Amino acid sequence: MTNRYAEAWCSQDPESVAAFFAECGSISINNGPSAVGRAAIAREAQAFMTTFPDMVVTFDKLEPQPNGTEFHWTLTGTNTGPGGTGKRVRISGYELWKIDNAGLIAESSGHFDAAEYEHQLKHGVDIGRGD
Repeated sequence: MTNRYAEAWCSQDPESVAAFFAECGSISINNGPSAVGRAAIAREAQAFMTTFPDMVVTFDKLEPQPNGTEFHWTLTGTNTGPGGTGKRVRISGYELWKIDNAGLIAESSGHFDAAEYEHQLKHGVDIGRGD
């Protein structure tokens, strides 16, 4: 599921991301408000896909935790969506998943360094060097 989930984020098809979630599943990013239900989750995915039309999300590792499973990822892309800065970003983070009995994501709590993300949106990052 992990590689397929990362590939869904790269697909420019937000419904393919939402399909990994339970019908009433939810996602929140950096303790923001939860998007509940597949349509709302698809809108969250669409926002990233619009911001980064060339977005690539890679699966880094999976870590079991007492309260769920952490899906660690890295996003690279160029902020060329509407109003974009044209800068390249490379940011890593993770989602803490709670999986339901059907094997779908019931709840995802996403985390990444928002300050570093904002810095990269303004100044970019040298993708080749990773800084």
